[in-house]
Amino acid sequence: MSTAKRQKTTTTTTTTTTTTTSPLPHPLHPSLPSLLPSLAASYASSSPYPHGRIPELLSPGVLEAILKEVQENVKATFKESDLFKFYQTLDIGNLQPADPLAAKLPNLMSLKQALYSPPWREYVETACELPPGTLTDRTDCAINVHAPGCHLLCHDDVIGTRKVSFIVYLTDPSPPWTDESGGHLEIYDSKVEPGTGRRDPLPKPCETVLPKFNSCAFFEVRPNRSFHAVREVFGDRPRMSIQGWYHAGAPPEDEGDATLGRLKREGKGEDTGGDFERLEEPLPEQEQEDLSEADREYLAGFVNEEYLTRDSMAQINRRFEEESSIQLRQFLLPSVAGAIRALVGRRDGEDGLGGGRKPPGYGAGEGGGWEAVGPAHKQRFLELKGGGGGVDELGGKLREVQALMTSPAYARYMRLITGLTPEEHRSKVRRFRPGLDYTVAHYGIFTTRSALDATLVFCAGEGKQCQYDPQFGDLIGSGDDEIWEGGEAGGFECYIAADDDDEAVDEYNADDDSELLSVRAAFNTLSLCYRNYGTMRFVKYLSAAAPGSRVDVSVEFLCEEGEDEEEEEGGEEEDEEEEEEE
Repeated sequence: MSTAKRQKTTTTTTTTTTTTTSPLPHPLHPSLPSLLPSLAASYASSSPYPHGRIPELLSPGVLEAILKEVQENVKATFKESDLFKFYQTLDIGNLQPADPLAAKLPNLMSLKQALYSPPWREYVETACELPPGTLTDRTDCAINVHAPGCHLLCHDDVIGTRKVSFIVYLTDPSPPWTDESGGHLEIYDSKVEPGTGRRDPLPKPCETVLPKFNSCAFFEVRPNRSFHAVREVFGDRPRMSIQGWYHAGAPPEDEGDATLGRLKREGKGEDTGGDFERLEEPLPEQEQEDLSEADREYLAGFVNEEYLTRDSMAQINRRFEEESSIQLRQFLLPSVAGAIRALVGRRDGEDGLGGGRKPPGYGAGEGGGWEAVGPAHKQRFLELKGGGGGVDELGGKLREVQALMTSPAYARYMRLITGLTPEEHRSKVRRFRPGLDYTVAHYGIFTTRSALDATLVFCAGEGKQCQYDPQFGDLIGSGDDEIWEGGEAGGFECYIAADDDDEAVDEYNADDDSELLSVRAAFNTLSLCYRNYGTMRFVKYLSAAAPGSRVDVSVEFLCEEGEDEEEEEGGEEEDEEEEEEE
């Protein structure tokens, strides 16, 4: 093993004076010692939090050899959750020299040894202005592959004793990776939320880093500050990288403010839904078996006639009571829904979104009453904020649907078809743009009372349910409906059960989620779902491969507590008291 010639360099920054490290081991690039002063200065002056980039980490030819080793000897495991979608090929940190696989990866094992060697840890401490000895010898790294459509949403990387995060890019150098390929490291600025003192990441990144071959990005892991993400990979080539961390001897003091911990909080400032409002008119005390003439006349101006008959409402009610959810296809009149679909398609065309196109920018579609909302570690989509003459034609049509779904007549209709009695509501008109938008499951959406979610979706396609070939298991459908139903492009709404453990999980792990229901996006389809305390929901990141935007009117109703629920809760309390006495 060769070593670089020992050098001493003094680096002056605005805060401290540092000296360089011991000789750096092969295969680290021999120019790195001389690069340290400028690297440290650039790191210290970067914003919104300190981060740096090394243009050439390894000596020529080494990373090409590593890439070949991995491609020939390592298999990939697919991982997906609300936060990410990627392939993990190898846990390098736990790969020991005695493992038979290690013998097939000599260049990779050499790199692992170099990256966690004392001289290189000293180098990293100097570049990041950390006190000597801050970083331990714990190895923690893996090879990840982001195939086209893969992504990792905004987070701060804080788990346990992680101190410095680094990414070594193995993207295929021929042809060079370009901006059109995506897969950027996204850096997010944040703002302090009034009354909480916590910081929330803004909806859009303020800087992006292209994953160029043999370059390395790094930053200090800071709770509530080091917000970053991996943008979706576009085109037809995978983005391969070595993702790793250097650890400190103890977790940070403010570890509780990390994004993983905050996703499991219900306190002030954690809810993204807004305040509930009482219904304008109270529902009649006596339950009715049919709609009044006034309600029927109002609803018939929007709703498909087949859903307003007494027999159909009774049938929907029976199925909803059995399954606690139902999807009503072609819910609105064709004239109402068709006009909205045409406007959505026109906006997508004007904004250059969908159909595999790389989004033109993070601000695509803004204006005309539409604003990007965050915080990015929980959500990003366009919400219709304007009112009156401040919204575009699409927004005006959707406001009419929103008014329908928050009206007393609609609440009475909900009671007839679900058996639940809505008392309060909150609603949003949302546009999820391909290649940009999502929501994440978090405890902030929990309600102390049972909730009825009513979500009406508008998207490309006819809204026809696809079938599966019984012989081959393939999806049978046509065009856009098949893409939405397949789920690969995302945009579906998923319900999962919350973890019983109050502590933050050790890693982002899709296997920890208990999926209860997944509702595919479908044009002019109303999804109704009963949600009790402890159930979370999210809209999966919408890929650029989607046919177009997912636009929806999402209404949450807080419902009157039923006698059965109250008795069940009371029984649980009695059981707990008996256990305490024992």
